[in-house]
Amino acid sequence: MFGEMDVNYLLHRQQVALIRAQMSHSAKGRAAYEDLARGYTSRIDAYRRENERLVDLAHCPG
Repeated sequence: MFGEMDVNYLLHRQQVALIRAQMSHSAKGRAAYEDLARGYTSRIDAYRRENERLVDLAHCPG
């Protein structure tokens, strides 16, 4: 589903977006960075769900 996605990259981008949202001087800027952070959060969560599914499959008796 995600190919060679680097979850560390997504985590980094999420944190940068949150920091920029916090430092933003305008409500529009803050909202834009918060939206970016939410998007990264969604991708991170999807990655984690897929990873958990694969781990579960690997540990199922066969």
